[in-house]
Amino acid sequence: MHNLSTATRDTLQLSQQKLTIAFIGSGNMARSLILGLLRDNSSPIAIRVSDPDPNQLAAIQQHWPEITTSTSNETIVQGADIVVLAVKPQVMREVAQALAASCQTTRPLIISIAAGITIDSLQQWLGGQLPIVRCMPNTPALVQAGATGLYANPLVSEPQRNQAESILRSVGITLWFEEEAALNAVTAVSGSGPAYFFLVMEAMQAAAQHLGLPTKEAGLLVVQTALGAAKLALESQESPAELRRKVTSKGGTTAAAIDILQEKQLAAIFLEAMQAATKRSETLAAENS
Repeated sequence: MHNLSTATRDTLQLSQQKLTIAFIGSGNMARSLILGLLRDNSSPIAIRVSDPDPNQLAAIQQHWPEITTSTSNETIVQGADIVVLAVKPQVMREVAQALAASCQTTRPLIISIAAGITIDSLQQWLGGQLPIVRCMPNTPALVQAGATGLYANPLVSEPQRNQAESILRSVGITLWFEEEAALNAVTAVSGSGPAYFFLVMEAMQAAAQHLGLPTKEAGLLVVQTALGAAKLALESQESPAELRRKVTSKGGTTAAAIDILQEKQLAAIFLEAMQAATKRSETLAAENS
């Protein structure tokens, strides 16, 4: 089960006191979260970033000179209230184990955005008994239009849940789940989901060009149509199924296209694809345990 956040995006309820947020890793998702946090400005925060690549840190400093940076993860974590683990899953064990002593001393809230790394694994690597929130964001967070599923272990306090939610909400919507295993399905739906829509857009553009439209015009029509349909579905009180029925006149052009898609079992194809994504997420979690 899940609960859609009722807090508004323009109310970043981190704390009345200045919090220190340490990002381990400065990749695209970390930068998106940093941008979202700095755009808000509703609560006092201090941001630190570590990365083994000095060039990445130089780029961070160029954009945000107020951020403290270091190539040392241990230096960045010391005294932090929140530690955001934004490194690749394959290096998470090494990174977490190196931070265990520091985290056991200060016991910060840990937020992990690494796919396929369970909280049990993080606890083992970090020394145990830490408040951990595991998140599954997606790439539209890069343009502040993300969708993130979150799960908190029992050691996470209500204020810490609010803090984690506020950080991820700075780049889109957030949804809490009561079971960590649900994040495998979240990965299949929203984590991998943008690629499905990109594939559909790719196919529609190719078809449009086959029908005689120029490449640029075909691409613009497809992308704007996708944006408009998503915006309409998001803002409407009606379900996507009802919205589809309303634009599908019997015997019309839309009905002709929809008939083909249903004849080719589009729904069954998506079900099979997303089941495969979920299973792969489960396998990766087992391999990284």
